[in-house]
Amino acid sequence: MKIEITSKIIDITPAIRERIESRFEKLERLQVPLITPHVIISKERLMYNIEATAGIPNGKLFAQAEHEDLYAAITDLGQKLERQLTRHIEKPIARRAAAAGKEIPQPEPDEADA
Repeated sequence: MKIEITSKIIDITPAIRERIESRFEKLERLQVPLITPHVIISKERLMYNIEATAGIPNGKLFAQAEHEDLYAAITDLGQKLERQLTRHIEKPIARRAAAAGKEIPQPEPDEADA
C-alpha cells in the first residue's frame, strides 16, 4: 500500500516511514481496503501533531494524535484508526441484532483454554 506522508517541519526518515507503514499494515489485517491513506505530521512547540485520513468503502476514517514523542503519537494514531475501523466492521452486526431485539453475541472462551 502506498501511504502519502507530508511534513513541512521535519524530514521523513526511513524509520518514521517504516513505523507509519507498520501501523497501517495492522489496519490491513482487518480485511477492509484503505483508499489513498494520507498522513500529515506537524510540530507545535514541544508537541508532535499527526493527522491521518483514509477512505474506506462506504465511509472515511480520520484521526489525529498529539504527543511529545513522535513515535508515541504514531502509535496513538494507529490505535484510534483501528478503533474506528473495528466499529465500522461491526456496525452491520449490531444493527441486525438491534432490529431483531436480541443481544449482540459475544464469543465465549473455550473450556480447553481454562
